[in-house]
Amino acid sequence: MINKIGQIMVYVNDQDAIAKFWTEKLGFIIKAEEDNGQGMRWIEIATSIDSETSIVLHNKEFVAKMSPGLHLGTPSLMFYSDNLEELRSDLSKKNVVVGEIVNMPSGKVFNFADDEENYFAVMEK
Repeated sequence: MINKIGQIMVYVNDQDAIAKFWTEKLGFIIKAEEDNGQGMRWIEIATSIDSETSIVLHNKEFVAKMSPGLHLGTPSLMFYSDNLEELRSDLSKKNVVVGEIVNMPSGKVFNFADDEENYFAVMEK
């Protein structure tokens, strides 16, 4: 039986640039960076070192060659924040593309994009 989400794979064109985006603009940390010496490199990022769930940034081109049938689109991720307005304002000041705050039945939400135009959402919880 599955009891938690461990890692979410995100396939990107420029791992270093996207890792920099997440660490510098969203305050994530790099938990691990691995390279198997045969072209397979990944960067694991998370909200903290003890976070049980992390995002692993993989090189999209390399993964496409290794697994041609794999869907490489960006997963639709929903993050939570205690202060949506403050987070949106902070990201906007850091030149992150942010959407408007929208009231949904489950709460207030806005989206943001990384430097490769992958969109993610944040909900106030």
